[in-house]
Amino acid sequence: MATTAASRDRALSDEQWEWIEPLLPSNEGCKGHPFENNRMVVEGIIYRARTGIPWRSLPRERFGPWQTVWKRHYLYAHLGVWDEIHAVLMAQADAGGHIDWTVSVDSTINRAHQHGTNTTRPDQPTGGEGEPQESGA
Repeated sequence: MATTAASRDRALSDEQWEWIEPLLPSNEGCKGHPFENNRMVVEGIIYRARTGIPWRSLPRERFGPWQTVWKRHYLYAHLGVWDEIHAVLMAQADAGGHIDWTVSVDSTINRAHQHGTNTTRPDQPTGGEGEPQESGA
C-alpha cells in the first residue's frame, strides 16, 4: 500500500481508502444507477461530519449532489456498513498492536448546586412568615 498524506481536499489518504474500499457494498444486480465514485461520496460524508454543516451546504463541485451523499450515508447506516467498517478496522489495529487498551477510572465526585435540580422544594417553613412588617408609626 502506498502511503500518501491526506491533502486539504482529501479526508482520507490513499492507504486509508485502500482499507475502507473493499468493505463498502456495491449495488451490482440492483435497480438504479450504479454506485460511482464511492470515495467522493465517503469523503463528503466525512467532510460533513467534521464541519457540522447541513447536508444541503455540501460543496457540489467537490462531493457531487448532496442528495447522493445523504442517501448513501443513510443506506450505509441502515445496513450497518459503518459499524462493520469500524469493527474491522479496530480488529486490524488491535491485531497490529496499534491500540493501547489501558483504561483509567476516576472516582471524582461532582456535587450539584441545590438549585441545579429540576425537583420542587418540599413545603418547609422558611422563617419568613409572621415577621412584623415595618410600620411608619
